[in-house]
Amino acid sequence: MAAVVVMSGAVWRSATRGARAVLCSSRAMSGESGGKSGERAGSVREAGGAFAKREKAEEERYFKKMNTDQLKSLSKHHEEEIKHSEAEIQRLKKEIERHKEKVKGLRKIQEDD
Repeated sequence: MAAVVVMSGAVWRSATRGARAVLCSSRAMSGESGGKSGERAGSVREAGGAFAKREKAEEERYFKKMNTDQLKSLSKHHEEEIKHSEAEIQRLKKEIERHKEKVKGLRKIQEDD
């Protein structure tokens, strides 16, 4: 059975029987091509051409829709906050009037004495 040790982006595999050890870079393990052919594994966008333009347009459309949805959600949230605050203002105005009536009643009692 082999032991695997990860050290700063590289993987050391050592056989338990022998003294041999193999260093596998994380790049080689991830499937990236680093050989003499000069080819790189990459996204369609890096390759260019019509597919890259289409991918870019779809990506922009996706983020624009996501941004629009977020703005709608934020707007709805603020509208709800405004309604809540207006209701709270009305409740507090009624409470102020109730306290004013109590003060008037107390002053009337105090004047009667």
